[in-house]
Parts: sequence; C-alpha cells; structure tokens
Amino acid sequence: MTVFQRCAFLLSSLIVPLALAGPALAAPLRIAAAADLASCMPALTAGFVGETSVTTGASGSFYAQIRNGAPFDILMSADTSYPQALADAGLADGASMFVYALGQLVLWSADPALKTAGGLQLLADPSVRRIAIANPEVAPYGRAAKAALQQAGLWDRVQGKLVYGENVAQTMQFVESGNAQVGLVSKAHLKDRPNGWMLPAGSHPALEQGAIVTARGREHPAAARYLQFLRSDRGRALLAGCGFLLPPARP
Repeated sequence: MTVFQRCAFLLSSLIVPLALAGPALAAPLRIAAAADLASCMPALTAGFVGETSVTTGASGSFYAQIRNGAPFDILMSADTSYPQALADAGLADGASMFVYALGQLVLWSADPALKTAGGLQLLADPSVRRIAIANPEVAPYGRAAKAALQQAGLWDRVQGKLVYGENVAQTMQFVESGNAQVGLVSKAHLKDRPNGWMLPAGSHPALEQGAIVTARGREHPAAARYLQFLRSDRGRALLAGCGFLLPPARP
C-alpha cells in the first residue's frame, strides 16, 4: 500500500464514523419557554425523546432576543402575538405556529388571613399595600392582569401599590417571599396551594399560548418533532397536569 493509499484509508476511517454519528452529534434543541412553564418543562423534556436546552423567561424578552439573533429553535410563548410577530418579520415559520395551552390567571396570597375568595375588590382594601403583577410591557400575564384590573375599575386605584415582576414566575416569588401581600399569578405555579381565586372567563383577554419554530429551528431535525409532541396525547396530558387548560386537539 502506498503512502497516499494509507492516508486515504485513515481519512475514510475517520469520516465514516462521524457521518454515521451525525444525528447523535446534533446540537441540543434550544427552547425559549414562557415563565409560566418553568415547573412544567422538566416533565415535558423528560417526555420528549431528544436532547433539549430550555430557558424560561418573559415572552416579550424572548421575542426581542430572537430578533437580535439569539439562537433559539422554538419559542413557547404565553401568548400568540409574539410568535406571530416573529413570523411576520420572517424570523419564524408561520405555518408551524399553534396554540398549545390556555393559561389561567389567579389572585393568590401566601397569607391565609387575606381572603382572596372575594375577588379583585380585595385589592382596594387599605390593608393591602403591595400587589404583584408581571410587567405588562413584556409579559402576557402582566397584560392580562392589567386588563382585569381595568375591567374591574381598579387599575387607577391600585397603581401605587403595584410591584412588577419581570415575568409571572418572579411575580409568584414576590408573593411567596412576602415582598407582596397578594399577586395575580399563573395557575401553573400554584399546584394545589390554597387561598387562590381564579379570575372568571371574560375578565381579561384569553391567555392563548402559542408555540412556533424559529427560522433557525427550521434547520434543526428535532424542532418540528417537538411541536408534534406538544400536540400528542402525552404532551397534552403533561400540560393539563401542570395546570393549563387545553385547546381542542388538532392533528
């Protein structure tokens, strides 16, 4: 065997195994997930066959990051407006977008002495001095909370009491820690904790939560498969178990 032949043989012995291992060497699927999914994503990623890397936060912040080139393959937003805006800008695959869950807004306090069962009028009580909501500028739950307070005629009366979480997860932390006496948070963060009052349908715009494959995600072999998993009976059952309502099933 000549020197040239030996070099060619060694090179081919390296290339073939790498080619066969191609799918295994694919980068993890990078998912930007709304903050209300923080406690649910471990179960979802465990139920999905494939390596994932999940970051949770405010949907509006993720929208801005993706516009600025952040390398996310999927956005799981707490609304549909941010995914749609990415699609309109050519930064996501509009055909892939669908509503995977319906969020639920809850008035909640860690203090059992505060009776939330009376609803939002509790917030006008002089004894309630600090109320936590998510930032309406970047968080869909914050927009929903603001809309509910406006509809109840309370927004102007309670603005001086409001403390803003960057997202609904931080809002929950404010209430848990006592930095706020009461807050408008996600049902998904409460699990079975008492002292919560579910805001009725129609008190704020529906929290339709949309998922979409980004332009970058089109090149990832697992992106479309992950969205299909969210639509599956298994994925929907996991979301329901986390405290989300479900839209009608679709293929």
